[in-house]
Amino acid sequence: MIAPAAQYRAVQRCATVEVVERHADLVRRIAHHLAARLPASIEIDDLVQAGMLGLIEAARNFDSEQGASFETYASIRIRGAMIDEIRKGDWAPRSVRRRSREAAEAIRRIEQSTGRAASPAEVARALGLGAEDYARLLEDAVAGQVLSLDSHLEDHGEAGVAVPGRDSPERRLQAEQFRHELAGAIGGLPEREQLVLSLYYEQELNLREIGAVLGVSESRVCQIHGQAMLRLRARLAAFDSADGGTEVDG
Repeated sequence: MIAPAAQYRAVQRCATVEVVERHADLVRRIAHHLAARLPASIEIDDLVQAGMLGLIEAARNFDSEQGASFETYASIRIRGAMIDEIRKGDWAPRSVRRRSREAAEAIRRIEQSTGRAASPAEVARALGLGAEDYARLLEDAVAGQVLSLDSHLEDHGEAGVAVPGRDSPERRLQAEQFRHELAGAIGGLPEREQLVLSLYYEQELNLREIGAVLGVSESRVCQIHGQAMLRLRARLAAFDSADGGTEVDG
């Protein structure tokens, strides 16, 4: 006769396997969406493998009484596992990370002194770069900035979703403050940058599709995206300091 504890573990294992099989497409969807923002050196298979581990963790820890759907909760854990996997590797050259920090700091200084959005030309001049060199900086830096934003969202949690070990009153307050500041920072972006972020994150269009909507090249969309992400980094700098450096470029 099988002991009750053994029966329970067997049922739990079966339930976990069933959940993983049912949501495998969710893992692949998140992996492809995240990979589209990252250098080609990041392997989809590595993201999927990490995401599957996140899905298993979600299946074991999900509490339906918290109010969120399993897919919403699992998406956070899957994405978090993928980000953790990327953080293990030093995929962005130090020079790219350094220049990203310098560009964000230049944007912050210009916007504080002028009271308006810093133009790409102003930032390029502040960095001592020509237009072409600054455009390359934006294209190189965009993936790191996107990952930094994803890291913040994962670290701070999503609205209404409790994350095990992170659901203290202090964490909830920090999460609410971050979401409020992020919304304000996005709302203060130049119109075209807001549109690119909306098409990319909300409508989930790729860079080529966004270029077709705006009537510009894919490379130009990448630059607009990069400028927006650097601007957000500059405006949310207080959260980087408060978190002790949650960004990948530490």
